[in-house]
Amino acid sequence: MKKENQISVRNLTIAYDNFILLKDLSFDVKKHDVFIIMGGSGSGKSSLLRILTGLKTPKGGEVLIDGIDLVKANQKQKDAIMQKCGILYQSGALFSSMTLAENIALPLQQYTSYSENDIKDLVSLKLAFVGLAGFEDFYPSEISGGMKKRAGLARALALDPEIVYFDEPSAGLDPISSRLLDDLIIDINQSLGTTIVVVTHELSSIFSIGTNSIYLDANSKTILGHGNPKDLLKNPPNETIFQFLTRGEKKYERAK
Repeated sequence: MKKENQISVRNLTIAYDNFILLKDLSFDVKKHDVFIIMGGSGSGKSSLLRILTGLKTPKGGEVLIDGIDLVKANQKQKDAIMQKCGILYQSGALFSSMTLAENIALPLQQYTSYSENDIKDLVSLKLAFVGLAGFEDFYPSEISGGMKKRAGLARALALDPEIVYFDEPSAGLDPISSRLLDDLIIDINQSLGTTIVVVTHELSSIFSIGTNSIYLDANSKTILGHGNPKDLLKNPPNETIFQFLTRGEKKYERAK
């Protein structure tokens, strides 16, 4: 059965004033994908994520989410689109003066009509889902970096989003915490059917969770390749992607 496109990007150009960062970007994210946006430093990965999440306006092109162009949508349409999206920022972006429970309750209080008791139950459920049962009254300063990421994820999941965006989720984490977060991403994708979009350059994550991907290139300022990361490693479309996926440890000619 063919999966539907949840996100469709067409002829996208990203610029800062007169500087063109990326151009001619066209790709699709299908429902239930774990879609990887990868590339070297300065390739525009985070800028593309800002476009996809409505935090930046592109110089040109379309970003269709469930058929609605986020670029041309009015404020009411944008709000409706973004309410079915969750975001885990690189730092977790928790409010330091609020407990974990208060952080996660915030979107529920703002965007739903649930009672305080219902919100309390949902908060505990979300924390338990990410492995933080019993940490409701802890402050962000009282937990580890990996736990902060999971608490941030619990907040991103508060409204049961259809799409969750991750900005470098493994940044600053030790290998064990990083693997636990990868396992959690897979669990969210498989058990909840959530579409996942991940900005990362971590090879272990790329190969373990990715079902589809694009590679952004800083030199050509566009997409150099797309597909399942494992397939790109097996049949690399060019040397740049091969060197990235092997960290330069193999020669491209030998891999042909």
